[in-house]
Amino acid sequence: MSAISLKLPDDLLEASKRCAVALRLSRMAYIRRALERMNRETQTRLRARRLADVSRRVRAESMKVNAELS
Repeated sequence: MSAISLKLPDDLLEASKRCAVALRLSRMAYIRRALERMNRETQTRLRARRLADVSRRVRAESMKVNAELS
């Protein structure tokens, strides 16, 4: 596992500490989970964006095929 050095604003660090205590996690485990969640959410958004882009690109061709078959 790699290590990083991270500087956070005091209020964000304190809020993370409080949340970690409430969930009975170490602060690092809490921050790790937060990063994992953000990564999953970002990947989901990017996948949805790519799907929408591809859908827009094929829409015109699909409409032509539908018109030909009607």
